[in-house]
Amino acid sequence: MSVTVDAKHRATAKPVLSEGKRAERRLGLLLCAPAAIVMIAVTGWPIIYSVWLSLQRYDLRFPGKQEFVGLANYVTVLSNGYWWTAFGTTALITVVSVAIELVLGMALALIMHRTLVGRGLVRTVSLIPYGIVTVVAAFSWKFAWTPSSGYLATLVGPNSAVLTEKASALSAIIGAEVWKTTPFMALLLMAGLALVPDDLLRAASMDGAGGWQRFTKVMLPVMKPAILVALLFRTLDAFRIFDNIFILTGGSQGTGSVSMQTYDNLIRGLNLGIGSTMSVLIFIAVAAIAFVFIKVFGTAAPGSDSGRR
Repeated sequence: MSVTVDAKHRATAKPVLSEGKRAERRLGLLLCAPAAIVMIAVTGWPIIYSVWLSLQRYDLRFPGKQEFVGLANYVTVLSNGYWWTAFGTTALITVVSVAIELVLGMALALIMHRTLVGRGLVRTVSLIPYGIVTVVAAFSWKFAWTPSSGYLATLVGPNSAVLTEKASALSAIIGAEVWKTTPFMALLLMAGLALVPDDLLRAASMDGAGGWQRFTKVMLPVMKPAILVALLFRTLDAFRIFDNIFILTGGSQGTGSVSMQTYDNLIRGLNLGIGSTMSVLIFIAVAAIAFVFIKVFGTAAPGSDSGRR
C-alpha cells in the first residue's frame, strides 16, 4: 500500500529544476513581460471599463444623473423582449449560416484539394469573396436586392422587395454571410484534408471501402481538430454579426442582432450604461460558446489541455 502511495507521490511531484533552468525560466518571463503587460492593458482595460460602466446609470444626454446602480442594468436588459428577440435572431443566423458554410466549405475544400489542373487558379478564384471588405460586399448585395434595379430582385420578381420582409431579409443576410465566409471555412478544412494520409485512403480502398465510407470513416475522424477549429472560429464570428445587417436592413423587420441592439443604445442612444451592459452580455455569450466547444468536444478542440486527461 505504501509503495503504491509513494509511486503516486513521485508521479505527481514536480521535477526539481536546476539553477540554470530556473535562471532560463526567469529570463523567459522577463522577456515576455512587456508584451504581456501591453496585451493585458489593450484587451483587459476595455473589458474592465465596460463592466464598470454596465454598473452605472450613465446617459450622455443627462451626464449629471450618473450614479451607481449595481445590477439594475442587467435586470433591465434581460427582462426586455427586444433583447431576447435580437438574441434569437442572432442565434438563428449563427446556426444556419455556420451549418451551410460547413457543408459548402467541405465541398469547396475537397475540390481545391483534389484539383490537379489549374490548382492555383481554382484556389485564388475561390478565395476572392473572403478578400473583399465585408461592408463593400454588403453594399453589392443591397444593390442586387434593390427592386427595379437589382439583378437578383428582377430575377426573383419585379414586384418583390426581399429586404422589407423578415423571412426573406434574414435569408438575404444569411446568404451574404455564407457567400463571404465560406472560403475561410474551406481554407481551414483544406488544412485538415492535408493531414489525411494517402496510404490510409488507399488501404481503406483496398479493403473495399467506398467513397462515402472513406470520407466518413477515415477522412472526417482525422480532420476532427481542423473541423472544430473552423466551427469555433466561425461560430464566434457569426454571433457578432453586424456589418451585413447594418447595410442590408439596418436592423429593421426584426432582423436586428445583439450587436445591432448594442450599437443602437451605445452610439445612437448615447446610453453608456445599457450599451455597456449589452456588450458585457455578448462577451459572456462568446466566452460561453468557446467554453462549450472546448469542454464538450474534448481534446480535439483548440485550447483544450490534453495533459490533464
